[in-house]
Amino acid sequence: MRPPIRRTVLTVHIIASVALLGEVWGLVVLNSAAALTNDPALAHAAYRLMPNLVFAGGIPLSLIALATGITLGLSSHWGLFRYYWVTVKLGLLVAVICIGMFVFDPEGMAAATEGGAAAAAPAQWGQTAALVAQCVMLVVSTVLSVFKPRWRLRASTPATAGHEHR
Repeated sequence: MRPPIRRTVLTVHIIASVALLGEVWGLVVLNSAAALTNDPALAHAAYRLMPNLVFAGGIPLSLIALATGITLGLSSHWGLFRYYWVTVKLGLLVAVICIGMFVFDPEGMAAATEGGAAAAAPAQWGQTAALVAQCVMLVVSTVLSVFKPRWRLRASTPATAGHEHR
């Protein structure tokens, strides 16, 4: 990939990744506010707002981060499965997406709050834990991007030896 195109893809990747972290943090704040309030209407409103954040932010941002991350991995000397940090970042992003798809359920929480805050209390903290786990995964991914540990998954082949640090 030519340097200007690579820098553009890298910039889009960084923006999408940072914005995804901000979107998930916003969900943590909304979910915590819903879990801590004694006002069922406020809790219900917070849960009703969350799908808007997920569909307007979380889904497109995670897919952009995934697509640009794979593109960068495939088009650089880092590879997708050559260095631990790249492979771990890919796994963490896939885990964030899976938690969003299979664990986080703001619409179910909105329905549960219609019966009163006490009916939804145990599940609210489970939802918060899922969101906090997503935040932790995204922060770990960011740290790996900055520090880039040089531990390798596979040794260089003779054809690629000497090209690790372009």
